[in-house]
Amino acid sequence: MDRAQDKPPPPAKPTVLVLGGSGFIGRHAVAALIAAGCPVIIGSRHPARIDGKLPGNATAAPRRQVHMEDLLDPDQWRDATDGVDVVLNCVGILRQRGRETYRRVHCEAVTALAETCRQRGLRLIHVSALGLQFPARSRFLRSKRDAEAALRASGADWHIVRPSLLDGDGGYGAKWIRRVARWPLLVLPADAIGRIAALDVGELGEALANLAMQPLPTNTDAAQREYDLGGPDQIGLADYIASIRRLHTPHPVRCLRIPGVLARLGSHVCDLLHWTPFSFGHWELLRNDNCPQHNRLPELLGRAPRPIGAPPVGAGLTATGPVAVAN
Repeated sequence: MDRAQDKPPPPAKPTVLVLGGSGFIGRHAVAALIAAGCPVIIGSRHPARIDGKLPGNATAAPRRQVHMEDLLDPDQWRDATDGVDVVLNCVGILRQRGRETYRRVHCEAVTALAETCRQRGLRLIHVSALGLQFPARSRFLRSKRDAEAALRASGADWHIVRPSLLDGDGGYGAKWIRRVARWPLLVLPADAIGRIAALDVGELGEALANLAMQPLPTNTDAAQREYDLGGPDQIGLADYIASIRRLHTPHPVRCLRIPGVLARLGSHVCDLLHWTPFSFGHWELLRNDNCPQHNRLPELLGRAPRPIGAPPVGAGLTATGPVAVAN
């Protein structure tokens, strides 16, 4: 008797709806899911216009039009979630535009989606942000925090993923940091004293795909449903930008610290003009650590994450060694 015929077939891979599937995080999650053999449906505001933003292995994936700001009732999510097993929400807005408000996109739509997932027995993986435990006045951060609270109370099979700062091709903030790292002078808020644990967006996409494919959890411990993710290094923003700079030049960057009140004023100007990724929410985040207390990225990857940037030059140098600071 052929023993191979007695083996049960491998479990079917889940069908995953990736909301924001053409965005910075979403497109990497889509690529990782397809590489793992998962059927993927891409949710996007403009599904007919995203070919140039998708990875090569995703151009044939089916798409659904999703306007988060308009899906504020559970019944409105039924068409979008039809025929899927897992919903991966990678949608986030840096700034508000018209009906696309922080409250609608980050919180109210997610609350309605969670109820639909509860009713249909779907897994919901929600990409949030680190640093929400600190007091914040930013509506961006408050909407993220309120969404997490709504998920915990939803009764759905929810999972919250909180990455630190992301590096990778195609990201608005990552592109700006890479550009700023080449400048001869770096201007930072004097109160930007928090550390970050930057990670590669491709590894985040892989971690999200692995989480989507995991068997259903056998426990309901809320702590096990929350994943703080970061890279291997926890350093200040100036040191991080210096590490990116060392990929291009051995010359150290000069850093000018400006008073926090001026930085805050500048963040409001950037929000008003929609100029640069710097925002009031980011100014608040930079004042505290943006690192995982317990980094679960190695758990989801099955290996250690790779470091970002180049290490300091010379033996025995600390993370701040190559950074020249002008007071």
